[in-house]
Amino acid sequence: MSRKKKKAVLVLKDGTELKGFGFGAEGETIGEVVFHTGMTGYQEIITDPSYHGQIVTMTCTQIGNTGINFEDMESGRVWVEGYIVREYQDFTSNYRCKMTLDEFLRKNNVVGIEGIDTRFLTRKLRTQGSQPGIISSEDFNRQSLLEKIRKDRGILGIDMASEVTCPKPYDFYQGTWRHGSGYDKNLPEPRFKVAALDFGIKTNILRMLSDRRIFCRVMPAKTTGEEILKEKPDGILLSNGPGDPSACTYAAEAVRKIVEQRPELPVMGICLGHQILGHTFGGRTIKLKFGHHGANHPVMDLAEREVEITSQNHNFAVPMEYFDQPDFPMKLTHLNLNDNTCEGMAHKKLPVFSIQYHPEASPGPHDARHLFNKFVELMEEK
Repeated sequence: MSRKKKKAVLVLKDGTELKGFGFGAEGETIGEVVFHTGMTGYQEIITDPSYHGQIVTMTCTQIGNTGINFEDMESGRVWVEGYIVREYQDFTSNYRCKMTLDEFLRKNNVVGIEGIDTRFLTRKLRTQGSQPGIISSEDFNRQSLLEKIRKDRGILGIDMASEVTCPKPYDFYQGTWRHGSGYDKNLPEPRFKVAALDFGIKTNILRMLSDRRIFCRVMPAKTTGEEILKEKPDGILLSNGPGDPSACTYAAEAVRKIVEQRPELPVMGICLGHQILGHTFGGRTIKLKFGHHGANHPVMDLAEREVEITSQNHNFAVPMEYFDQPDFPMKLTHLNLNDNTCEGMAHKKLPVFSIQYHPEASPGPHDARHLFNKFVELMEEK
């Protein structure tokens, strides 16, 4: 039996109003409205802590047909502020399905809207840039909704990493999912121990490392450099996460302390971790017009002159101008072929490197998984 549709509305900060139908939880939600170009993987997207503070618009027209299972979660809950789709599919067709997307969003108190012209919305965001918006299934007064948007804190200058990080350290050593057996828990003895700073870490990053016999000690975002070094790690991982990297001054300070005291220690940064490394070594970050959100972004490895199709989710970037400055210690290693922004960098002297995109995918192609092997090789050399 199909559910009864109820009215809902999306209003953007510029006054644009789009009427549709609600699904998920009833009520209101405010966030930065962005678009995601992935065809699949909506469960991984909505449970990725990097989307905290964002209302995600899916460009794929039909969403929900595979339902929700409890194995493809990237964290323990939904992190998107709201969810926008063209056509929600309430009838699932997947042998792993445990509940519908509508039920899952309601369970996690996340407001969604369907039935709006997502192509129009995507083109608007691409042309004018991402902007705050509100989804409501209870207030349909445009002026009232605009006033609520104006009072929202936004994402600029906001430290969201400390809002999504783990409350205390924990250990992780479990491999990736295999058909018929689930997640691999019978792994051989680990070769290395990595301290993973959790700014909103996706679980599949940890599984990628476990597959390579790396035991992870996952630590809260505000862990100091001294506390990290007490763990005697063989390497440091700086995870993905949401919000403005310029607000994570504590993280840049911790990494600076680590590279000063243990310059031989390999460091790998992913997404927000990449941006934090930019701040660590004297740079800054800028907010992109509409960010990179999707599973089909072409990135060139400048050393190999090879192109990878990558999974991405970020609103900020390290400016290209820094790589022309001789006193900036990082060199450009990867380039986004859509807009020529920085997608990767490496220290000129230290075993430190980072990428702006997601080598663990989930969702997305697996082209960039080899970068975890590079991290292992640096630890082997050390």
